[in-house]
Amino acid sequence: MAWLDAANTTRDRAEETALRLLKLAEETGEVMNAYTGLTGHNPRKGVTHERADVAAELCDVILTAAVVLHEFSDDPAGTLDAHVRGVTERMRAGADERP
Repeated sequence: MAWLDAANTTRDRAEETALRLLKLAEETGEVMNAYTGLTGHNPRKGVTHERADVAAELCDVILTAAVVLHEFSDDPAGTLDAHVRGVTERMRAGADERP
């Protein structure tokens, strides 16, 4: 993260955090653009993307989220691990409740 922070030394921390969150929203929009291109739902453009394009954009979302997670956690890997474990437990509990 140091290289990214060093490249943005002209911004204060709050502005940099806001811009990183906006980048996450931008990347999410690119996922939807790729999906629209995959499904051909824009009649003016037709099919313009492949599944691999959607997958690549999803990877960008994951990476961007990982970067900005550093702004909100002193232990991003631990925070993610704990969250994944919590979601997994809820999923298992929900599966156990189904008939």
